[in-house]
Amino acid sequence: MDLTLTGEEEDFRRRLRAWLHDTLPGLPPEPPADDWPARRAYDCAWQRALHDAGYAGLHWPADAGGRGATPTQHLIFIEETERAGAPYVGANFVGLLHAGPTIAAEGTTAQRARWLPPILRGEEIWCQGFSEPDAGSDLASLRTRAVRDGDSYVITGSKIWTSHAEVADWCELLVRTDPAAPRHRGISWIALPMNAPGVTVRPLRTLAGTTEFAEVFLDEVRVPATHRVGPENDGWRVSMVTLSYERGTAFAGEVVACRRTLARLARTARANGRWDDAVLRRRLGRLHAEFTALWRLVQWNVSEAAHAARTGGDGVPGAGGSVFKLRYSQARQELYEAAADVLGPESLDARQEWTAQRLSSLSYTIAAGTSQIQRNIIAERILGLPKGR
Repeated sequence: MDLTLTGEEEDFRRRLRAWLHDTLPGLPPEPPADDWPARRAYDCAWQRALHDAGYAGLHWPADAGGRGATPTQHLIFIEETERAGAPYVGANFVGLLHAGPTIAAEGTTAQRARWLPPILRGEEIWCQGFSEPDAGSDLASLRTRAVRDGDSYVITGSKIWTSHAEVADWCELLVRTDPAAPRHRGISWIALPMNAPGVTVRPLRTLAGTTEFAEVFLDEVRVPATHRVGPENDGWRVSMVTLSYERGTAFAGEVVACRRTLARLARTARANGRWDDAVLRRRLGRLHAEFTALWRLVQWNVSEAAHAARTGGDGVPGAGGSVFKLRYSQARQELYEAAADVLGPESLDARQEWTAQRLSSLSYTIAAGTSQIQRNIIAERILGLPKGR
C-alpha cells in the first residue's frame, strides 16, 4: 500500500478544502436530533449540494453514476469533510454506504438506473431491514417470509432496529423465500417500498432518548419480483456484499470524527486541570494510537478492495472489515468512558452532547453485527479455524 499522495490527489484535496471553506458557512443550523422529518430535509439538502458540486458517490464506480475516484481520493474526502466539520451523511447512510454499493455490484441495468441516481441526488432515503426479533445478529435465523404469487412476492413478518425507517422511502430487506432450504440458503435480498400497503413503522426510543430506530411490521406486503436484487434464494451471498461495505468502509468517517473528539477532550483536560493526572494522559495517548491504527486499517481495507478490483476481483471489502469493526466498537466506548473521567459530574448531565454520545457508544458492539459475530468471522475466514469450535 503506497500512502504517498500524487499531484492529482493533492490537487483534489486543495479543491475540496476550498469548496468546503466557501460552502459550509452558508448552511442553515442543524435541526434537533429527534426531528426526523427536518433531519431528512437537512441531510438530503447536503447530499444535493455534494451532488451538484461533483462530490456525490465519490467511491462509486462511474458506470453506476459515481465519480469513480481512487481509494485515496475517497479517504481524502472523508478526512477533509470531517476536519471541516461538514454534516454527517445522516439519514442517507444506508443508501450511500451499503444499499447503493450493493445494487451497483449486484443489480441489473434497470435496477441501477431506477435506484442509484435518486440516492446520489439525495432524493430517496433507504433503511435496512436485516435484524429481526429473537434473532439478533444471527441473520440466518430470519423468519420474515416472502411467498411468490405470480409476478410478485407477498411478504409477512417483522424487523427491528431499523435505522431511519420512519422517513425512509425504501428498505433493503432480507426475506426467506424457501423455508425448506438450509438456514443460509433460501434467502433473498429485496428492495421494499416503505409506502406499500401493509407496512407499519413503530419508532423505538433508545437509552440516549433518540428515536433513530424503529420496528417494522409487514402484513402481506406485495412487492414486484423485479425488486429482488440477485438470484432468488441467493440473498445470503448478496447480504454479505452489503455487510462487507457496512463493516469495511461505512464507519471510516467516524474514525476521523473520534480523533477530532479526542483532541477536544485533551484540550478540555488541560483547561480543567485533569491533565495533571499522568494515568489519564497515558490513557488518552493510548486512544490516540488506537485511532491512528484504525485509520491505517481503513486505508489498508480500501486499498486491498481496489487492488482486487484491478486484478479481476469484485472490489468488495473483505473480512478485514470485521477486524476494523471489532476494535473500533470497543475504542469508541473507551473514548467516551475517558470523557466521563475528564468531565467528572458534568458527564452525567443528559443535556450535554458528551453524555448522549457516551450512551450511544454502547450500541456499537451490537450495530452492524455483534462483536461475537465479528470474532467468528475473523476466526473462520482470516485465521482458518474450524466452525463450531
